[in-house]
Amino acid sequence: MKRNFMKLAFAITLALCFAASAAAQDITPAERDKALLYLGDTRNQLVEAVKGLSEAQWKFKPAPDRWSVGEVVEHLAVLEDLFVNHLCAQLRTAPAGRPDTDVKNVDAIILAKVPDRSTKVQAPDNLVPTGRWRPQASLERFLDDRRETANFLTSGTNLRGHVLNHPALGPLDAYEWC
Repeated sequence: MKRNFMKLAFAITLALCFAASAAAQDITPAERDKALLYLGDTRNQLVEAVKGLSEAQWKFKPAPDRWSVGEVVEHLAVLEDLFVNHLCAQLRTAPAGRPDTDVKNVDAIILAKVPDRSTKVQAPDNLVPTGRWRPQASLERFLDDRRETANFLTSGTNLRGHVLNHPALGPLDAYEWC
């Protein structure tokens, strides 16, 4: 009897360890809310920044080697499209990351580095604006895909459990990619 109880206790302990491990792979409700707020705020800031621009303002380049507002919006639309239409599917089946990764530190680095434009980074060819859409169409594509990004974040589970390499930031989990 004692031996059976010990087996049962061991089995329950093992199950709890696996459950805790699996739960640790998902984000907290506070993390989800924070990310959704950030996605909404950045979407709204973009919409406000381009509201009422004339065609000349959309196309104005401050220097020959700089992007216009329209090109920046196209770049953002292409990025969001890449995430929604390619990376989401890959992230669902990507391998787990290293268990010793300090995800809070990685999250902080992303929030600090991604919006920082003081150091210019060359965009990969597939993300460089080419004039594939008119500026307003780029904005609409961005907004549609941003809704899908928010849906992925809202409905996704195990967002910490799958990792893909980012070319500039290194390994990022699904939450960090959002």
